[in-house]
Amino acid sequence: MSPETPDHEALMRRALALARVAAAAGETPVGAIVVKGGTIIGTGSERTRTSLDATAHAEVEALRAASQHLQSSRLAGCALYTTVEPCVLCGYAIRRAAIARVVYGVAARHAGAVTSAYRILTDTSLPGWPAVPDVIAGVLEADCEDMVNGH
Repeated sequence: MSPETPDHEALMRRALALARVAAAAGETPVGAIVVKGGTIIGTGSERTRTSLDATAHAEVEALRAASQHLQSSRLAGCALYTTVEPCVLCGYAIRRAAIARVVYGVAARHAGAVTSAYRILTDTSLPGWPAVPDVIAGVLEADCEDMVNGH
């Protein structure tokens, strides 16, 4: 898989596997990965309940792992894949990390950082912030929705 033409479905399947890990632990079934140059450099499963940490969302966990891997809080040139549209909390972290592309499966609707009233991932009016990432929605949407609905 080249960095220019990533296999979005294969990468989303990796995120779905992490969502299954979260579900098995009694968490909200969300999984996320960070990719740079075709290589997965960070993974995360939802851990808010087990870690007693409201910020332990799958996307934040994947960003933390990728930052450790690169030894940098800036993840320019990286892509984040997540089974569910990032929420506003995750959208803030994604923007501040300068992620170049966000790929998600199913919309979060009420608190989504792309589709809700709080569109932090696509808001171009934030002065001094890194560029808005490319956003690709609906990758393996039915599989991601089934995961969220417990099927």
